[in-house]
Amino acid sequence: MDFRYKFPCLPGDTAMTNEDKARGSLDSPVKCVPGKHLHRGAAAVLGVFLMVTLATLMAITIDLGYIHVAETELRRSADAAAMAGCWEIFAQRAESAELGNNLPLLVADAANHVAANNHVGEITPLVTQADVELGKYDPVTGWSLANVSEAQAVRITLRRDNGTNSELPLFYAALTGRESQELKTTAIAAMFSSVAGFFEPPTVHETRGILPLALDLESWEAAVAGSTVDDYMMKNGEVVAGSDGIFETNLYPKDTGAPGNRGTVDIGDSNNSTNDLARQILHGISRQDFVDLGKPLVFDEHGELHLNGDTGISAGIKDELASLIGKTRIVPIFTEVSGQGNNSVFTIVKFEGVRILDVKLTGKKSQKRVIVQPATVVGRGIKVDWSGQNHSSHLLTPVMLVE
Repeated sequence: MDFRYKFPCLPGDTAMTNEDKARGSLDSPVKCVPGKHLHRGAAAVLGVFLMVTLATLMAITIDLGYIHVAETELRRSADAAAMAGCWEIFAQRAESAELGNNLPLLVADAANHVAANNHVGEITPLVTQADVELGKYDPVTGWSLANVSEAQAVRITLRRDNGTNSELPLFYAALTGRESQELKTTAIAAMFSSVAGFFEPPTVHETRGILPLALDLESWEAAVAGSTVDDYMMKNGEVVAGSDGIFETNLYPKDTGAPGNRGTVDIGDSNNSTNDLARQILHGISRQDFVDLGKPLVFDEHGELHLNGDTGISAGIKDELASLIGKTRIVPIFTEVSGQGNNSVFTIVKFEGVRILDVKLTGKKSQKRVIVQPATVVGRGIKVDWSGQNHSSHLLTPVMLVE
C-alpha cells in the first residue's frame, strides 16, 4: 500500500514521499500536485464578487424598504389631509348657506395644516391647490367632480416628484444607479347625504341627536326653497332678529290632519310621557329608546318609516326646547298622518338638520311657535343608504375615507 503523501509544489519542483525524505533520496518522485496557489486566487476573486453582490442586494433591499415606508407615510398624510379638507367643507357650510368661491383655497389650507404634521422621508410634503379637487361621492357611481355649492367630498393628490416636494432621495445610488424615487398617492374623503336611518347606539352613554318632533315635507321644502320668512340670524353665537338668507319654518302649530296631535312622534315606547320627550329633546334618543321602539329606525324598501304619534307639543317641554336655541338637531320629515292622537301614525320619508331659533309655547295658540331653519348637521350613527334612494339635503354622515 502506498502511503506516500502528495505535497504541493511550484512548477519545476519535485514532490517526495516521507520515506524518500527520510532517506534523503529523490529516487522515487511522485507526481506534483499543482494549482493550490491558483485555487487560493480564484477563491479570493469569487469572495470579492460575492461580497459586492451581497452589498448590492443589501443596498437594493434597504432602498426598497425605505421607499415602502415613504409610500406608507405619504398615504397616511394624504388620508389625513383629505379628511381635514372634507371637514373644512362642512365647517364652511355650517357657517353659511352659500359656499364661496374661495372654498378650494380654504380646503387646501386645511389639508396642508394637517399634512404639515406628517413626515415623508426627511420632509413634510404639502399639497398644491391644483392637487385639491372638490366633488361628490355617490354610493353607486363613486367619485365625480362637483361645483362648490354641491361639494361634499375631497380628492387629494400628494406627491414627491421633481415638480412638487422633490423626489425621495435614496441611500445607495452608487451601487443601484438610482439616486431618487418619485412617489404619488391619492385619497378621497367624503360625507354622505344618502341616509337610510340610524343604528342603535352601541353603549348606554351614546345617543342620537334626533328631536321627537316631526315636520311636514311641504313646510320643509318651502323653507329650503326660500319661500317662507327670514326673520332670524346667528350673530356672535347668538340668535338675533335679522336676515341671513336662510329661511325659517314653524314646527308648531302644524295642521297634521290628526286632531290632538301637533307633530310629536314616539321614538321609543309607544306610551312616551312628557318626561320622555323632555329627556329626548335634551339628550337625544337613547339605546333603550331603540330597544323600546321594537324595530330598526330605518326606512323600508319604499323609503318610508312609520312612527306612532304622541299627544302633541305642549308647554311641558318648552324649557327643554328653549335651552336648545341656537343649537342644531335632527328632525323627522313626514308626508302624511293617519289616525288621531296617540293612535296616529306618521309616515317619515327623510331626516334633516335644523337649527332652533325661537320657542314660545305659552299664551294664545296663534302665538305659539317653535321656529327652526335648515342647518347642515353631521349625525352620529347614520346608516348609509348605499342604493342612493333616500337623500337628505341638510343631514350628513361624519367624514370617512372612501378611497
